[in-house]
Amino acid sequence: MTGYEMTLWLGCGALAAGILGSLTGLGGGIVIVPFMTLVLDIDIHYALGTSLIAVIATSSGAGANYLRDGYANLKIASFLEVATVLGALFGASLATQTHPSFLGIIFGFALLFSAYFSFRSPHLSNNTIDDGGITEWLQMNGNYPTSQGSQAYFVKNAPFGFIMMIGAGLLSGLLGIGSGAFKVIAMDQIMKIPFKVSTATSNLMIGVTAAAGAGVFLSRGYIDPGLTMPVMLGVVAGSLVGSKILHRAPAATLRAVFAVVITLIGIQMLHKGLTEKF
Repeated sequence: MTGYEMTLWLGCGALAAGILGSLTGLGGGIVIVPFMTLVLDIDIHYALGTSLIAVIATSSGAGANYLRDGYANLKIASFLEVATVLGALFGASLATQTHPSFLGIIFGFALLFSAYFSFRSPHLSNNTIDDGGITEWLQMNGNYPTSQGSQAYFVKNAPFGFIMMIGAGLLSGLLGIGSGAFKVIAMDQIMKIPFKVSTATSNLMIGVTAAAGAGVFLSRGYIDPGLTMPVMLGVVAGSLVGSKILHRAPAATLRAVFAVVITLIGIQMLHKGLTEKF
């Protein structure tokens, strides 16, 4: 494959990843890494480094739109980001010293775990009681737009959600993703935040989490400008398209797309990791 063909493939794959990442809160990295390793046969460490740059770009492209439109909650993002950054720094340090096949296996299991929780029935709506405590102190409760007008929601289990975010950050640094899947699950299933708010807030958070891990990959030489440039441009364009689609897409449809895509990718990553083809 020539350099021009590689750039074209990377740009097209990144465009699709940006759309999907923006719609589901995945950040695009969860698609970029399998695409680069399974389709383009790129070393997984370089794929992870490139993916982290893509995640930062996705967050930059979609996060501001979601915040402006009232879907993303900045106070929730600021609170949880403390945990994810700490986890990402540790995870990135581990990733640069871990065998590629083992990383692929972890990635596959992480995706299947995410898919399992996504297929579960969503929590019953809609948060009519404020838990108080740290949620009230940090004023994390909010409103988001719906077809019936502005809808209030109340955040639950904030301390447990914070603990879960440490694990999400660890996986972000370890696997080169924004760990949006785990952030969405933690906010949707544990903190009882509406799915669209969870995905939008995840998009706002993932860039900061990825930036923490990207510095480690950069210092180890695993970020190649020739790979990151077309990927970054593709995911920015895709994330802007996805942020427009989110307003009209039903939450149930987003949840189904989220689950099906990561299930298929998870199976592929597990297979490749177990057969030691990385």
